[in-house]
Amino acid sequence: MGTPGFAATILEALIAAGHRLLAVYTQPPRPAGRGHRLQPSPVQRVAERHELMVRCPARLRNDEVQAAFAALGAEAAVVAAYGLILPPAMLLAPRLGCVNVHASLLPRWRGAAPVQRALLAGDSETGITIMQMDEGLDTGQILMQQSLPVGPRTTASGLTDELAQLGGRLIVAALAELTRGGPNRLAAAGGRAGAPGARARPVARRFFRV
Repeated sequence: MGTPGFAATILEALIAAGHRLLAVYTQPPRPAGRGHRLQPSPVQRVAERHELMVRCPARLRNDEVQAAFAALGAEAAVVAAYGLILPPAMLLAPRLGCVNVHASLLPRWRGAAPVQRALLAGDSETGITIMQMDEGLDTGQILMQQSLPVGPRTTASGLTDELAQLGGRLIVAALAELTRGGPNRLAAAGGRAGAPGARARPVARRFFRV
């Protein structure tokens, strides 16, 4: 579940890891460019290239939309910069819940535009947080984090690309851990995937329905 290029990179990582993707949720196509023609989101383009089922509901607080999501029978839902708030029924539908890939070291920079806010504040580091979602705004249990340094010449676009690549590695690692023992296993392990700039440790690929 996601919309911009950041989320498209996460989707590519899940595909490369061999997960069975039951459906891809993204925001509906928006007018863009000359002629204001409807353009699919980066996530939709990646999903269609891999012949995945795409759903583009304009809103999620709809009984039919929520029932269709529950009917998928997913083990987990991965959410990255989706742009829509998931209602409680959808948060609880997957067996292992909904897991968010957030582009900051929570609790710092909850909500929208975390990359831009980190740069404007002059932060010396930022990173990725993998979080078990609840009804709050980025307030769920932190499952895994890894930091990246921010230098004086770091740009928003470059940092977003780096964070997306890191987020793809971490969500694959987090899903593997969740299949082994659920969120409590990750929390007990402390959640930190490594020091600033370090790579997440390799994990075995596991079949996982998302």
